Amino acid sequence: MTLFWILAIALIALALALVLPPVLRRASPSVSQSHDVVDARRANLAILRDQLRELDTELASGRITIDQQAQARADIERRVLDEEGLTDGLSPAANSSAAATSKRSAILVAVCIPLLVFGMYGFIGNPQAVLPQAQAPAPEGEVTMAQVEAMVTQMAQKLENQPADQPANPQAWEMLARSYAALQRFPEAARAYEKAGALAPDNAQLLADHADVLAMLQGQSMAGEPAKLIARALALDPMNLKALALAGSAAFERKDFAGAIQFWSQARQLAPPTGEFTAGLDRSLEAARDAAATQPNTASPPSKTASVPGPALSGTVSLSPSLASKVKPDDTVFIFARAAQGPRMPLAILKRKISELPISFKLDDSTAMSDDLKLSKFANVVVAARVSASGNAMPQSGDLVGQLGPVSAGAQDLKIVIDSVQP
Repeated sequence: MTLFWILAIALIALALALVLPPVLRRASPSVSQSHDVVDARRANLAILRDQLRELDTELASGRITIDQQAQARADIERRVLDEEGLTDGLSPAANSSAAATSKRSAILVAVCIPLLVFGMYGFIGNPQAVLPQAQAPAPEGEVTMAQVEAMVTQMAQKLENQPADQPANPQAWEMLARSYAALQRFPEAARAYEKAGALAPDNAQLLADHADVLAMLQGQSMAGEPAKLIARALALDPMNLKALALAGSAAFERKDFAGAIQFWSQARQLAPPTGEFTAGLDRSLEAARDAAATQPNTASPPSKTASVPGPALSGTVSLSPSLASKVKPDDTVFIFARAAQGPRMPLAILKRKISELPISFKLDDSTAMSDDLKLSKFANVVVAARVSASGNAMPQSGDLVGQLGPVSAGAQDLKIVIDSVQP
């Protein structure tokens, strides 16, 4: 038993040696450390926001189910609540108070740990009885809908009660809005999107998501404010997949079947090759073509198999071996042509995956983004390929790129190597 007490005391001393230094170090945080904490939180929130967008992309492509998305979203939102320091202050006064609290905590820990250990032993009466309790694994339980609702409510309360001296966080409001939308609480989602939109008016994805929620509140009608938000989103990002899909729905609703075909065809070029979202676009395009064919005084649009007049670009896209470590199989590859002189918007575009490399491609008027901007209307073009880990059609720093040009609009057997990083 003497050996037991010696070991017990040694373990208590070791525990205090591990616990007390971090507690005492908290007593004197520097200003630079405070800034580091803020920067770290911002970086972590950005990562969590990207993970939420990836969940939406995976759901749209059919790679995960709605239940799997809800489960993953619940986990991310729990981490958001941990990272979102809405109740933490970093002012000198707060640091001073924290320092005093840390010192008192250190003393309390130093006294309470030994008392707790010996009191626990005296109560249990058998050292062996401690081991099964300490080593017993915690049961693994799934997050319930009630827990998800509680987390969303907690997030909303923190945002509503945020101190006036702290800057507003559009990303947090966007996460709250998406959470409400996933729970089909559309009135609350609309209010949260309105808050987020006021803080980030140039976010095209935010505008498209807001329009979608407002349409749900109007019985899935895109008329009025939803259509205005969609137009703003496309003005900011002409290749926003959701905005294009919703614009097609708005055009179909007002019986502009040609416009619906144009928007949905553009969305189809940017959508994943397979999945429920892509299948839905195909069904919508078929319905629009059928409606256009039966509309009085309206010529039937060309079918998918109809020949496309005008020049065509063709070739292959490959990845430089030096960049192979920077990509993942599911990263998106955009292959596009733009005018050598003129508008920067792509004249034709294809969407593929890194796993498909090397990719043989063909660009012509059937892959045009707009009837007004087609490959056949320009003599010389620049052909490029861009790898986007986020799947965002708009160029971002860190994207991998490769391009050729200017070349003629009918150039063949082009060899594009993705060999540089977007600054």
